Amino acid sequence: MDSYIVSDDLQQHLHQTGGEHSHDEEGNKMFGFIVFLLSESVIFLSFFAGYIIYKITTPNWLPAGVSGLEIKEPAINTVILVASSFVIYLAERELQRHNLWKYRLFLLATMAMGSYFLFGQAVEWSHLAFGFTTGTFGGMFYLLTGFHGLHVFTGILLQLIILVRSFIPGNYDSGHYGVNATSLFWHFVDVIWIVLFILIYVWQ
Repeated sequence: MDSYIVSDDLQQHLHQTGGEHSHDEEGNKMFGFIVFLLSESVIFLSFFAGYIIYKITTPNWLPAGVSGLEIKEPAINTVILVASSFVIYLAERELQRHNLWKYRLFLLATMAMGSYFLFGQAVEWSHLAFGFTTGTFGGMFYLLTGFHGLHVFTGILLQLIILVRSFIPGNYDSGHYGVNATSLFWHFVDVIWIVLFILIYVWQ
């Protein structure tokens, strides 16, 4: 009888210890991912600073024959991209409630909204009257929007990966690090675009 009690206590202790170890490991991974996002922020901030300096100090900022950028369609794309942050938040919440099908549905919706944003950006590029080598503005415009678009594409790929992994039995037994990190990356991408939209389209 006593041996069974000791055995049960030992199993409970090992289970708690394993859970704490798993929690610490997930926390360390998330901390590392946040550091990565901070390093990405430094890159974007350097681009922002360069854009502002060039815009202020360059007399003929816009390419010849270009009076400004169309803001209507980019504004619509911005609303859709920003709204997708709320949608991926809903996906996280449904996962916490163990409702996998709603989680997958919201995740698919987020991917669709991000894809629409990229499509809208591609359409905008195809109608612009200047290219990457058309003056300082042309180079900065394509560099900033293209680099951000690459991050959006990466975010969609990450969402596709966690969507596929959601069909693996027991995938979430050790935590939701992959989902939380992907969601955080998506929020980061959205915030960066808000700054870009203000710099490029609002401040003309």
